[in-house]
Amino acid sequence: MKRIHELVWIAIGLIVFTLITWQLDLDRVISAFFYTSGQQWPGMTSRFWRLIYEVTPWPALLLGGGAFVVLLLGFCWERLRSWRRQGLFMLLFLALGPGLLVNVVLKDNLVKPRPRELIEFGGPDRHTQFWQQGAQEPRQNNSFPSGHASIAFAVMGPWFFLRQRHQQMARVFLAGGIGWGAVVGAARILQGGHFFSDVVWAGGLVYLVGGLLALCCSLDSSPPAANIS
Repeated sequence: MKRIHELVWIAIGLIVFTLITWQLDLDRVISAFFYTSGQQWPGMTSRFWRLIYEVTPWPALLLGGGAFVVLLLGFCWERLRSWRRQGLFMLLFLALGPGLLVNVVLKDNLVKPRPRELIEFGGPDRHTQFWQQGAQEPRQNNSFPSGHASIAFAVMGPWFFLRQRHQQMARVFLAGGIGWGAVVGAARILQGGHFFSDVVWAGGLVYLVGGLLALCCSLDSSPPAANIS
C-alpha cells in the first residue's frame, strides 16, 4: 500500500506542476531566457551539450545489457538464478517506459511543437499544451515528453528492486538517474528541443512505470544481500 500511495502522490504532483506551469507560462519563460533572435540555441553551438546529447542513452543501455546477461546466465548459473526476475524487470522497464510509453505512444501522437518550432523563437508554429492540437502539419516525434531525458532518467531502474534490501546502492541509482536526467534535460532545453515540462514529465512517467512494474513483479521480495556478495 505504501508503494501505491507513493505513485499516487507523484501523479498528483505532476498534475499540480502542469497547472502551475500552464498558468505562469513557465515553459516559454524558461526557453526564452536561453533564446537570442538570429542566433542558434546555445546548446547547439556548445560542444559539451552536443556531447551530452550523443552519449545520453549509453548508461541505460549498459544497464539493459547487464540485465540481459543476468537473465540469460541465471538459467545456468545458480548464483544468478534468483536475480532473473530483476534482470527481466530492467528489460521491461526500458522497453515500456522510455521505449513504448514515451517515444511511441506519447511523442508520436501528442502534437506539441518544440521550442525551436514556435513563432516567437523563429519557427512556424504557435505554442500549445500537450493536450492541445498545435502543429500546423502532422509530424512524428514531437516535443512532449522528452525522449532523451526519459532514457537518461531510466538509469534509476535498479532503485526499484534494490531499495528494500540494499538501500545505499538503491539511492545511488536513484540519484544517478535523476541527476543524469536533469543534465540531459538541460541540454535539450538549451538546444531548443524541449520545454522544461517535457523533461519533468519524462522523469515522472519513467518513475511511475518503474513503480507500477515493480508492484506487478513483486520486487519487494528481492533476494538477500548475501546472494550478490
